[in-house]
Parts: sequence; C-alpha cells; structure tokens
Amino acid sequence: MQVTPTIWLITIAVTILFFVYEFFAHVRTPHEPTIGESARWSAFYIGLALLFGVGIGTVSGWTFGGEYFAGYLTEKALSIDNLFVFLIVMTGFAVPKKYQQKVLMIGIIIALILRGAFIAIGAGLIENFSWIFYIFGALLLFLAYKQAFGSHDSNPADGKFMQLVRRVLPVTDEYHEDKLTVKKGGTRYVTPMLLTIIAIGFVDLIFAVDSIPAIYGLTNEAYIVFTANAFALMGLRQLFFLIGGLLERLVYLAQGLAVILAFIGVKLVFHALHVNELSFINGGEPLLWVPEIPIWLSLLFIGATIAVATVASLLKTRGDGAKKDRDQVEGEPVVTADAEGTDIESGLDDDKSTATSRK
Repeated sequence: MQVTPTIWLITIAVTILFFVYEFFAHVRTPHEPTIGESARWSAFYIGLALLFGVGIGTVSGWTFGGEYFAGYLTEKALSIDNLFVFLIVMTGFAVPKKYQQKVLMIGIIIALILRGAFIAIGAGLIENFSWIFYIFGALLLFLAYKQAFGSHDSNPADGKFMQLVRRVLPVTDEYHEDKLTVKKGGTRYVTPMLLTIIAIGFVDLIFAVDSIPAIYGLTNEAYIVFTANAFALMGLRQLFFLIGGLLERLVYLAQGLAVILAFIGVKLVFHALHVNELSFINGGEPLLWVPEIPIWLSLLFIGATIAVATVASLLKTRGDGAKKDRDQVEGEPVVTADAEGTDIESGLDDDKSTATSRK
C-alpha cells in the first residue's frame, strides 16, 4: 500500500479539523445532547468510516479494505469498552451531565494522541524486529485473560494513581462550571473537572496498550492502523449519550472482547512463526507450515463475536429484568375487597385473629 507523505499530512489535517469543528459546534457551549442529535451524528461518523473503507478497498485493493474494516470493528468494540470505563470515572467524580461532553472530547483527543504515538512506535518495531510479533501476541493473550477473568468493578477515580494526584495537587471539592482551575484566597486550585480529565487520560494510556497490538495483528499498514483508530474515536462522544443506558446492559462485552483479543493474539503468534528469525526456534528459519489466518476470516470472526456478545447480553439482561418483575409480584400480598370496599388480606394468621376477636 503506497501512502505518500502528502496523503499522511492531508489525513492528519482533516482529522484535526473534524475535532476542531466538534469543539466549536457542539462542545464549547455546555449542554446535554438530545437522543436525536446523538443519533444523527453517530450515524454520520459511522457512515463516513464505512465510506472511507470502501474507498481504501477501491483504490488499494480489497485485501487492504478488509484489513481496514477488521481493524475498525475491533477498535470500535474496544472504544465502547473504553466508554464504559469513562462512565465509571464520570460517575465517580459526579460530573454534571452538561459538562460531560467537554470531558469526553478532551479524553478522546488524548486517546488519539496516545494511540498515534503508539502507532509510530509499533511501526518502527515491526519494521526492524520481526520477533516483536511474539511479544504482541503474548501480550494480547495475557490481556484477553485479564479481560475475561479480571475485575471490572474498580473505580479509576479512587485508584492509587488518582490518590497520588490528589496529594500532589491542591483540589477543590466543588465544580466551578467547566473550569479546570480556580483561584481562591490567592492560591490556584484544580477542580474535579481537571481530575476527571487526568483520570480519563490515564485510562486512555492503559487502553492503548491492548488497542495498538490488536490492530497490528490485523494489518501491518500504519496508515490503516491510524485511520481505523481515528474513525473509531470519531463520534464516540455522541455514541456515549446515545447508548449510555445500554452500556450497563452489555454484560458480556468483556468476554466478547477477550475472545477477539485471544483470536488476534493467536493470529500474531502464527504470523511470528511464519516469518521467524529467532535462532532458538527452528534454527532461525520460518515455519512455513504454520497457517496464516486470512483477513476475511478475521473480519468474519470479529463481526460474529461482537454480534453474539451483544445479543447474548441483551437477552440476559432482559431475562433478568423479567425475573425481577415476577419476583416482586410474587412477593406482594394478595389483596381482595369485600362488598363494602374494605381490603381483606388473605392469610391463615389473619383468619385466626378475626375468629378470636369475634369470640
């Protein structure tokens, strides 16, 4: 895939312009987006991402097009998991809803910058050290295990990192609109707004660790890695407000992501064996009999896993909700009324007490 420096510059410039427009058009004036507004812009960004993928497939071939779509699906799924943690952070800091857009916007920009740096580092490592695929594969298998069996209930707002930040920085207890710092009694204090942004930036750094190796397991093209990440992050703010209530119903999202990360981890190990240069493995010769997982299979597997995890989550939470409603109904006393409209609770103890009073 031939990507000239000019194409890179145009792509980065357009990405920056999108975020600048987002800030001045939607975020600068604090407000809580409506469902309609969030739905329209989410559909716009998803449609734009799909159109871009069709463009890559048409211009550069559908092998690269398939790599882009597989990468975009993976990054979008990981970004939705990212949203869930954002929700925990903002709940922990009690961020007013009308200011959440600004927090999300800054958090997404930090995520894109961090991922851009990781993409550049990853590209350099892959270019010079083919054995890095072994490390990426092992890392993804470890992260898949943590994703599936680790605890997802901890609140980053109360973690050790934020405790350290609170000890270093003077912090106010209350919000001052959407200001990041405020001056009180001649001393400059940081507000909970800035603490929230720091926490989200820290979360972004952690998520970039599994995000970038995951997509490099699907493509070696840095341009595809960057654009898939950029499009996955675009519209994430609107998606947060659109599916905010749905996030808590995606109870199997972590397990679905674990399956995807494990699959890509195995794919990376297979690829590492196929291009092996380590002397202690097969005498430094590639193991050409090891199968390479084709991109169409990766795309199909990732899409099917996301679909199964989503449907299973919705069925599980709907079933739990129906069971809870039944339990509540069964737990209530049965009430009837006599001819005069007096409520009479059925029960043996009531009948006994009534008989005793009549005597």
